[in-house]
Amino acid sequence: MYTFSSKLKTFSFVLMAVGLLGIGYGFLTAPKDIQEVEQILAAESHGGHGEAKHEATTSAVPSHEAAANHSEAAEEKKMEGSHEAVASADDTTKVSEAAVHTEPVHVQEASNKEVHDVAEAAEHKEHAEHVLHQLQNKPWASLYVACIFFMLLSMGVLAFYAIQQVAQAGWSPVLFRVMQGITAYLPVGSVIFFIILVVCGLNIFHSNSLFIWLDPEVVAHDKIIANKSGYLNFPFWIIRAAIFLVGWNLYRYFSAKNCLAQDQASDDLNYKKNFKMSAAFLVFFIVTESIMSWDWIMSIDPHWSSTLFGWYVFASFFVSGITTIALVSLYLKSKGYLEYVNTSHIHDLAKFMFGFSVFWTYLWFSQFMLIWYANIPEEITYFVTRIQLYNLPFFGAVVMNFLFPILILINTDFKRITWILVMAGTVILLGHYIDFFNMIMPGTVGDRWFIGISEIASVLFFLGLFIYVVFTALTKAPLLPKRNPFIEESKHFHY
Repeated sequence: MYTFSSKLKTFSFVLMAVGLLGIGYGFLTAPKDIQEVEQILAAESHGGHGEAKHEATTSAVPSHEAAANHSEAAEEKKMEGSHEAVASADDTTKVSEAAVHTEPVHVQEASNKEVHDVAEAAEHKEHAEHVLHQLQNKPWASLYVACIFFMLLSMGVLAFYAIQQVAQAGWSPVLFRVMQGITAYLPVGSVIFFIILVVCGLNIFHSNSLFIWLDPEVVAHDKIIANKSGYLNFPFWIIRAAIFLVGWNLYRYFSAKNCLAQDQASDDLNYKKNFKMSAAFLVFFIVTESIMSWDWIMSIDPHWSSTLFGWYVFASFFVSGITTIALVSLYLKSKGYLEYVNTSHIHDLAKFMFGFSVFWTYLWFSQFMLIWYANIPEEITYFVTRIQLYNLPFFGAVVMNFLFPILILINTDFKRITWILVMAGTVILLGHYIDFFNMIMPGTVGDRWFIGISEIASVLFFLGLFIYVVFTALTKAPLLPKRNPFIEESKHFHY
């Protein structure tokens, strides 16, 4: 039986505590009104305001000079004789006649300037309100990215476990309890995630708009979103979410229960139940995973769609799940557990890490290349935004999720070396967090992104919670499933 070390448990609590403090700080420091945003914008464009003030001062100088000239002319006129007074009267008449024709021009110029000032003020106010929404979204979006990433990571492990059951794989049963321990996070992550969905959908705190299609005013003025309202509406959306999460968790619960019951059974009935249940679950998973990716990620950019998106999201969290299995197994192995897990098992996990990193890149390139080549405005805006505003994380994710794993894990010997796998696995997990960041942040915070306290704190909190839940679950049952029909083959797996 595994014993959860006090050091690791304390570490998980520290991560959660620091994460909660950072998350709270992110919400507290988010601007509450337009006035705070005005201060932020003023600080950002301080130089521009200084120049404008200088120009205003400069433009006032000619007025003072004109007034001085007018006074001098009046003084000279006082010194002239009566014959000049007559001429002056004639001049005054001419000036008055000229003024009749000139005054409308000045009035028109003043009117145009006033209209321009009003339009500029309205545009500035609209921009300030837009920035306010983006900055208020930022702590919510940071929380959302970390929450969905860790939840789907455990979901990827559950899918991998189901595939092993249906394939009747002979190499992997010694890792089943590790997989079940990781999937124990799914119920916890699902509850937190569902609460976030409800809060976003009902806009309980009136300070976030992660899904703009939930705003009736936006739907009323946007034909594209209005045409999707039969599918993208809160009741249908939240019901779908509940069905997906409940279905996934029911499979996780009963498959783990049957696996534990198999240890005490005298036949293979529980194993056969799991086989049939896993086959049914994979069908359910294939359908719900695609819809989930549309509902929870793609609908953040409701004007855009991609037929590859479901596969793309799957590849991202699936390889993250396999990587987590490898890292947890290596940790347990280093502590003297998993005596039957050998370098061949680790090598196979590393091959999956390598293979699905390539698969993710294939989908990334396919989606990007087809949209770039077609050059349809409604589609390319998705990538234009990310390339222009998120250049570093957008292309950095490709380096972390493709180039790095390819260069490191293509070598067969490296797939068996612990420190190399830990390094590669850490980069892969960080890279796919950045991938989810790229999918969610542009549609919620626009150009107001940066990886700051909110983002780091959200990751730390969910990482701490993940560690605590997973390693607590590992203490609940022996790490070796004794009565699995393929357990002996798995124990002696070598090549």
